[in-house]
Amino acid sequence: MEDEEVQKNKRLEKKRRLKERFNAEYDDGDATYFDDLKEEMQKQAELNRAEFEEMDDETRVQYEGFRPGMYIRVEILSLPCEFVANFDPHYPIILGGLGSSEGNIGYLQLRLKKHRWYNRILKTRDPLIFSLGWRRFQTIPLYHIEDHNGRHRLLKYTPQHMHCGASIWGPITPQGSGFLALQSVAGTKAHFRIAATGVVLDLDKSVTIVKKLKLIGYPYKIFKNTSFIKGMFNTVLEVAKFEGASIRTVSGIRGQIKKALSTPPGSYRATFEDRLLMSDIVFLRAWYPVTIPQLYNPVTSLLRSVGQKDNWSGMRTVGQLKHDLGIRNKPNTDSLYKPIVRAKRRFNPLHIPKELQKALPFKSKPKFQQPKGKMPRDLRRPCVIREPQERKVAALLHALGTVHHYKKKKTTTVQHAKHKEFLQQKEKQEEAKLKRQKEAKKKLYRMMGQVDKKKLKSSLKGAPKDD
Repeated sequence: MEDEEVQKNKRLEKKRRLKERFNAEYDDGDATYFDDLKEEMQKQAELNRAEFEEMDDETRVQYEGFRPGMYIRVEILSLPCEFVANFDPHYPIILGGLGSSEGNIGYLQLRLKKHRWYNRILKTRDPLIFSLGWRRFQTIPLYHIEDHNGRHRLLKYTPQHMHCGASIWGPITPQGSGFLALQSVAGTKAHFRIAATGVVLDLDKSVTIVKKLKLIGYPYKIFKNTSFIKGMFNTVLEVAKFEGASIRTVSGIRGQIKKALSTPPGSYRATFEDRLLMSDIVFLRAWYPVTIPQLYNPVTSLLRSVGQKDNWSGMRTVGQLKHDLGIRNKPNTDSLYKPIVRAKRRFNPLHIPKELQKALPFKSKPKFQQPKGKMPRDLRRPCVIREPQERKVAALLHALGTVHHYKKKKTTTVQHAKHKEFLQQKEKQEEAKLKRQKEAKKKLYRMMGQVDKKKLKSSLKGAPKDD
């Protein structure tokens, strides 16, 4: 141990001598201005550190600025020149990143619900500003709802207090991402701004949204159950596409399209459940696919000049355009309410064949008897005025009848009472009889049980052995 300690001291002494030789060769011993400045800055830094050590960060930043380690420097490439020219240091900017697959644009299927605090419903094809992921963009949504048979039916407005589907053209976003939608980001508004909220369901282009289409036609030739219809289609090709389709009249008679006719163009032959009238209107319910508008307009509010960043406005709705341009809708004359004048229709009397009348029950057979009218006064039976003797005889007969009816009623009451008493006695006798039968059955079953018990005992003892 002593040898190791001696060797260690020798090595330390050698290192010290080498360091002194190095300092003697390369240090001139004269301090420069730069060294003095560095020493002064070091002293000031230590003084500042000691002075501001007990202060919180917010107050300390106001005195000495941001210290090294409290900020980072980011370099962003390919920025528009307007962003640099209109840069406002007082306007906050949030930096985010996108995945490799999130730079593409495509169709998005959303589940959307109008916010309950927003004071108006949303209309299909009105532009909305979506805040989805790291993006804010304006697009045109189509609202739809899925029926029980899987059909996606277009909605004109969002339903109240209920979710609906929405299809948009926008950036590819992972499923399950939430979003919110606004109709405008310009300025401040008195009412609630968030129009809708929802979530991304799918990235599917194959979803077909359809809207209802009603085609109307009129019969121009009527046979028994077959009619020729015109005015519903324009060409033979259109009729051929709808062969076999179900049609209906306004009165509720169902039918089917059979085949196209050569003249007039677009007419066809159809069969119905019953004979039509010339006044009937025939309609066909069909579904028409709707295409999703491909609009993707990013919100470029950061490119606007200082003080104008909160006034970005994109595409306006149809209602805003009409309001700004002073355009008023001309009402459709067919949609206006007006008094309906209908001529009273007279139907032919019901004709039932004689053979069918024979087979009908009496209450269903037609009755051809004329109702009895009022009898003329001169043909009515004259009133009879009795003589005094006749009045006495009638009064006596009436008294005798009254006595007879009273006696008959009394006799009937007595008979009912006797019969009731007889039924009670008979019921008691039946109860006694049932009781006796029950006791006899019990006694019989008891004896049979004893006999069976004896037989079982004898069988268990076994037969006696022969000597």
